[in-house]
Amino acid sequence: MGKPTGFIEYLRELPVDRAPLERIRDWKEFHHHMEEKRLRQQAARCMDCGVPFCHTGKLLNGSASGCPINNVIPEWNDLIYRGLWREALERLHMTNNFPEFTGRVCPAPCEGSCVLGINDPPVTIKSIEAAIIDRGWEEGWVVPEPPKVRTGKRVAVIGSGPAGLAAAAQLNRAGHSVTVLERADRPGGLLMYGIPNMKLDKREVVERRLKLMEQEGIKFVCNANVGENVEPQLLRRDFDAIVVCTGATRPRDLPVPGRELQGVHFAMDYLTASTKALLDGDPANAPFHARDRDVVVIGGGDTGTDCVATAMRHGCRSLTQIEIMQKPPLERAEDNPWPEWPRIYKLDYGQEEAAAKFGADPRAYLTTVKRFNGDEFGHVKEVVTVQVSWQKNDQGRFVPVEVPGTEKVHPAQLVLLAMGFLGPEQGLVQDLALETDPRSNIKAEHGKYATSVPGVFAAGDCRRGQSLIVWAINEGRGAARECDRYLMGFTELP
Repeated sequence: MGKPTGFIEYLRELPVDRAPLERIRDWKEFHHHMEEKRLRQQAARCMDCGVPFCHTGKLLNGSASGCPINNVIPEWNDLIYRGLWREALERLHMTNNFPEFTGRVCPAPCEGSCVLGINDPPVTIKSIEAAIIDRGWEEGWVVPEPPKVRTGKRVAVIGSGPAGLAAAAQLNRAGHSVTVLERADRPGGLLMYGIPNMKLDKREVVERRLKLMEQEGIKFVCNANVGENVEPQLLRRDFDAIVVCTGATRPRDLPVPGRELQGVHFAMDYLTASTKALLDGDPANAPFHARDRDVVVIGGGDTGTDCVATAMRHGCRSLTQIEIMQKPPLERAEDNPWPEWPRIYKLDYGQEEAAAKFGADPRAYLTTVKRFNGDEFGHVKEVVTVQVSWQKNDQGRFVPVEVPGTEKVHPAQLVLLAMGFLGPEQGLVQDLALETDPRSNIKAEHGKYATSVPGVFAAGDCRRGQSLIVWAINEGRGAARECDRYLMGFTELP
């Protein structure tokens, strides 16, 4: 490293975010940029640790440890410290097709396994990554790179989320003619409609990358719902290979009394409708709106946080977030050692905004929903909750048990279910006669990505279940590599 003592000399610093009460008045991204001098100091904290766990990309205790796309983080940290921004961008693009996405929305498992993080705050890897790619776009270094030679092979990619885009980019790089089929009216999948604009700007960030991919020769076809208005078997006839990247979009429901009431919605329906209204030019016209309503978000994670932040921008009257798990500790517990993902308490951007507006973190921990109460018009008006404790059952597994006398009634005219996803929607899977695993995901061995149907590959959440954007990119790249091998008999894709 260019600065062997940097981790001793400099404290961890992050770019300053826009003030919560200011940013909830618009839909713009909430992160500010950090000046170059301070960014180089942050890169200097990378400590030449010898065994850089930050780019290992392993699963430890059920969570990612290190970067699943194996970004060579120490190399580009060193280059940034030396002021070699373009060279740093080249290193970053070696492993990551879309660093402007991951630098904004990835939870940064790389930082959780940073060796410096054993006894000090870890290197600010995520913000440095975002700064590198943003500098690349500003300087004009990110340009279309269409393949010099075409192979004559045609590949259909179903789904344009991060896995589908990564597969398409890599297959196009190999010289194949790639068509990406997206059932929504805009390409981008989860990146376009599943993540709010203030977290990932659609026009300035997502559409910019999509336009570059089109300039490289990739064709996007929207409103193409395979199995509905696109015949799956015709795809098999017209293309030499198919890569399925449809995600895990089947939401987990909450079967309690009153679930059928109006005003109870799945989180992704709410987020999609909100972003579509914004992009169509009338954010106030979203079909599910939180303005002047008491909002209850059920479930945590990134989706729950995004619902909180979206409701804040809609102008909700109050906001409560229900979490069945206990409040995490402020520091790693003994059963959560480095380099595992640190399961510690944090105030994410949505909760920070709710706390600034209403005076406290909106989350109610160790709480579950018993029922929804409705009004005379069939619309939800209240959420009845009860506290739980986690106890071992007869099989030795921890289960939530209601605590008597802890029922509470929350006013609610809008309820958002953000409890995760169960797997891919089964229509397309059945239409293509793809074998599934016990969890209903498409069965395809990790590293090979080949399904039970020759010439059909699967990658991302539809294969592995709900996961991180970096795992989706990892799998999209891997499926492209194996698809290229299937088409050509060999592959040079990384």
